[in-house]
Amino acid sequence: MANSSFVTEFLLLGFSSLGELQLVLFVVFLPLYLIILSGNLTIISVIHLDSNLHTPMYFFLCVLSTSETLYTIVILPKMLINLFSVLRTLSFMSCAAQMFFFLGFAVTNSLLLGVMGYDRYAAICQPLHYPILMRWRICAQLALTCVVTGFLTSLLGTALVFSLPFCGSNEVDHYFCDISPVIRLACADTHISELIIFIGGALVLLVPFAFICISYGFIVRTILRIPSAEGKRKAFSTCASHLTVVIVHYGCASSVYLRPSAKHTSGKDRLVTVTYTIITPLLNPMVYSLRNKDVQMAIRKMIAKIGLFPKSL
Repeated sequence: MANSSFVTEFLLLGFSSLGELQLVLFVVFLPLYLIILSGNLTIISVIHLDSNLHTPMYFFLCVLSTSETLYTIVILPKMLINLFSVLRTLSFMSCAAQMFFFLGFAVTNSLLLGVMGYDRYAAICQPLHYPILMRWRICAQLALTCVVTGFLTSLLGTALVFSLPFCGSNEVDHYFCDISPVIRLACADTHISELIIFIGGALVLLVPFAFICISYGFIVRTILRIPSAEGKRKAFSTCASHLTVVIVHYGCASSVYLRPSAKHTSGKDRLVTVTYTIITPLLNPMVYSLRNKDVQMAIRKMIAKIGLFPKSL
């Protein structure tokens, strides 16, 4: 950190090149951010309050919703402020903190999606052993492992970036302190650091994704053996939403982070990053949860208890 004292703050360029279109982006992003917050907080509350949803699948969904809520809080409020602000600076330590928490929650989400894939495998392929395979102690250990691994990985990545000397330009060509646009400002040879980051990114993205693919290979094989069409439909419906989130999350993240060099950061990367910092967290409550009949029923029961609508709804 001592070598990095030359730069005391960073300037986030973000969407400044778009001029008056920034107001349009603010009008678009603010409602989306509010939907993300309200949707995820609703899911967390409903799962906590409704005993019928106290199952491993909804436990992991609750942890994912919590992680994604904090994940968006780290990035989006500052981005919305910068769309209106003339001075878009972030102190050196604030930039490091933003990178640490962003990467921590991002890696945690990636690992949680892998664990949720295993949960679906155990439920569909090993239904008789499911209560043993996914008992509460194991679920808590899996969730804790995802969080600890995510933030240990984040700590290593952030320390690796901010141990480099920053003595030149402080203009970050992004709307938050992501690894690639920050590391390219370093006043040193970053090839080894970039290689380590690339290997780390490959591990936290490809290993869970490969695990999910293997799990769904067994799931598809099991579903095809179900004799009734209705049984197949129900089994596929429990997996479709999870797969949607997986494809968007891993697809967008891989296109940005699974490259050997950070020198290719561009406006296109900012567009892709918007997808997994806004669209993916939006998918969780909109696609994964609110279309689920159990969650819908629980929301109606919660609304009825509040007294806004009659219980007959």
